[in-house]
Amino acid sequence: MQTPAPEQTVADAPTGNWVDRFAPGWLKPYARLARWDRPIGFWLLFWPCGYALGLAAVAAGGGFNWLALGLCLAGAVAMRGAGCTFNDVVDTDIDMKVARTRSRPIPSGQVSRVQALAFLVLQALAGLVILLQFNATTVALGVASLVLVAIYPFMKRVTWWPQLFLGLAFSWGALLAWSIETRWLSLPPLLLYAGCILWVIGYDTIYALQDIEDDALIGVKSTARLFGRRVRGMVAAFYAGAVVLWAAAAFVAGAGLAFVFGMAAVIALLTWQVVTLDGKAEGNALLRFKSNHWVGVALTVALLLESLF
Repeated sequence: MQTPAPEQTVADAPTGNWVDRFAPGWLKPYARLARWDRPIGFWLLFWPCGYALGLAAVAAGGGFNWLALGLCLAGAVAMRGAGCTFNDVVDTDIDMKVARTRSRPIPSGQVSRVQALAFLVLQALAGLVILLQFNATTVALGVASLVLVAIYPFMKRVTWWPQLFLGLAFSWGALLAWSIETRWLSLPPLLLYAGCILWVIGYDTIYALQDIEDDALIGVKSTARLFGRRVRGMVAAFYAGAVVLWAAAAFVAGAGLAFVFGMAAVIALLTWQVVTLDGKAEGNALLRFKSNHWVGVALTVALLLESLF
């Protein structure tokens, strides 16, 4: 395995992250491929699972499945890493043309595409081992999600709505985690899934503001480019739709006052993102994007509180 020079880092990773500081040299490029230096991605993939487990507990009248929550988190780490590795293999030509991404492991020469593909297989196998701990319905849903994972990296080349396809893939945990508890799907998880799709479109539009100039130069499409000056209003609309659908899912499942109080924090965080969004200010979009981790915490806690009380 190729060992990167000590000075090689990734431009869009947080300064002083644990991979740069503590990982052995041979592991660093692979950890960067999997984005272990940027945990926000696996948290955002994981939170729809947390929502669904909380929603299932509300529908059942209690009994939150903490073991399933832990397995979903481990699966999110493995599959987010696999997805990012696949995305980097597909997007090497694009990453070499964008200032924020040309220092990533493949375009910078830290690993070859063959090495990246081998690492992709290892991560996918880890995800499969975790998935096989669940029932047949959940396994089938997990396998089905691979279609969305496979097509997503190509969408920025053919449609102005790659964020929609990311939403379809990143929100899949809402269906998968519900099936862990019930072995079937019904209206609450479908509403939850739809709400998560709108949430992902909103926050990934914010994320895409960081690359809007480079994307325009090389012809990469995104909702950030599509919306232009309307971006703040459009993000607000997607977030509002997400809140309505999340609330509908919870109330259909039997939620009450405890959930309403918890949702106040979710609404406050999303409102802050929209009101203070400034895509031209350095670091503004990234900070608001990352704050969606706390949206995930707040909504999961709201459902957990409802299941307890």
